[in-house]
Amino acid sequence: MTTGIFYGSSTGNTAALAKQIATKLGLAVAAVHEVSKATISDAEACELLLLGSSTWGLGELQDDWYDFLARLKKASLSGKRVALFGCGDSGGFSDTFCDALAIIRDELAATGCIFVGQIDLSGNNYSSRAFEDGKAIGLTVDDSAPEATGARLEAWIEAITNS
Repeated sequence: MTTGIFYGSSTGNTAALAKQIATKLGLAVAAVHEVSKATISDAEACELLLLGSSTWGLGELQDDWYDFLARLKKASLSGKRVALFGCGDSGGFSDTFCDALAIIRDELAATGCIFVGQIDLSGNNYSSRAFEDGKAIGLTVDDSAPEATGARLEAWIEAITNS
């Protein structure tokens, strides 16, 4: 299955996470794309899209995502699998922690893509849009608690590879 990782990163955290995901999945460097430089044909060539953004301010996308997302909404995504990942700070922004994932999901919902990679986080009390019914809608990495990344990353990879 052709897989592409597309990310936007301002401080380098989401870029580092994208590279970590690529390594875990055994993907070549060419499969990892900064959205500020990516083309829509890069995305359309993939069967599985891994889309990552950090969350800024009060639940906003990373800046580079706005233009790319507008173009991606018009792309041929019907039947393609899409998994979301992102970084945020639950300590300082618990109500909007990783909300960028929900923005991407909501914007792409009408494209016919199939969202995969939801992971069970029951027992956690997150109130942001990135969590529904005890599950994260994708891989959520807490910059204020990086020790949880390993277990979440493994669960997310299992969820996207077994869907």
